[in-house]
Amino acid sequence: MSTVRRTPVRRRPRLVASVVSLVVAAALAMSDTSAAAAPTADAGPSAASVAGAASAVESLGVAGTAWTVDERTGKLRVLADSTVTDADLARIRRATGAFPGVATLERLDGRLRTLLSGGDGIYAAGRRCSAGVNVRSGSTYYFVTAGHCTDTLPTWYTSSAMTTTVGATTGTSFPGNDFGVVQYSNPSVPHPGTIGTVDVTGTATAYVSQSVCRRGATTGVHCGVVTALNATVTYPEGTVSGLIRTNICAEPGDSGGPLYAGDKVVGILSGGSGNCASGGSTYYQPIQEVLSAYGLSVY
Repeated sequence: MSTVRRTPVRRRPRLVASVVSLVVAAALAMSDTSAAAAPTADAGPSAASVAGAASAVESLGVAGTAWTVDERTGKLRVLADSTVTDADLARIRRATGAFPGVATLERLDGRLRTLLSGGDGIYAAGRRCSAGVNVRSGSTYYFVTAGHCTDTLPTWYTSSAMTTTVGATTGTSFPGNDFGVVQYSNPSVPHPGTIGTVDVTGTATAYVSQSVCRRGATTGVHCGVVTALNATVTYPEGTVSGLIRTNICAEPGDSGGPLYAGDKVVGILSGGSGNCASGGSTYYQPIQEVLSAYGLSVY
């Protein structure tokens, strides 16, 4: 019988009992349409200049920022939430200014953060998240959730009363990545291979414009499309890279929930800004990386 090792995971682009679902960290809402304008006849910026601008932004370490390459223009799209000061905005402009015409900077409404809240989900001392999708290694069963949920929390329960144990955290990677693995230890807690009523048959790799849905403990099922790949987000707790960006809303208590396309799992909710009343966008850890890191498979 194979087990998950508690070994550290490399820092690069980053499953669910019937009684638990995964929690979403809220998404970044875009507030400017200039970067989405139709591309001109001019050639876009070089890959080297875009990479240089991205490295310059990352080196600043400004919490509340996110960036990704715009698929239509080839430019680096940098987003700053309401907590980013004018002084830090100026620093970002200076850093990207060394690469003329390569980056756009947009101010977002709201605050970019990871979100945890009470409700129907998985529980640990003073915290609640959602479970994503069940996985296994041989005959040993686990579920995957967000790493910012499992970080420093060893044991998970089916309710806030913490009377029925689900199992223990056996692996966490956050920041850098954002995924955590919990092993089922209580045989009375069922762990079907489903996301709600969807029977999971495998995984899928995200692509821009792909139609996807996500499920969370707070807001249930919401659907939209993938808007970017390889996005990087700097949370107050640290930077996570290699994320999938969507235009789907989320709220506290949804963190760790699954992103899926049909019956295929695509990712695990990491964070974002906005809500499901006014809208927003969300970021997801690709599912394949955590499965590969720990030798797990969906079923």
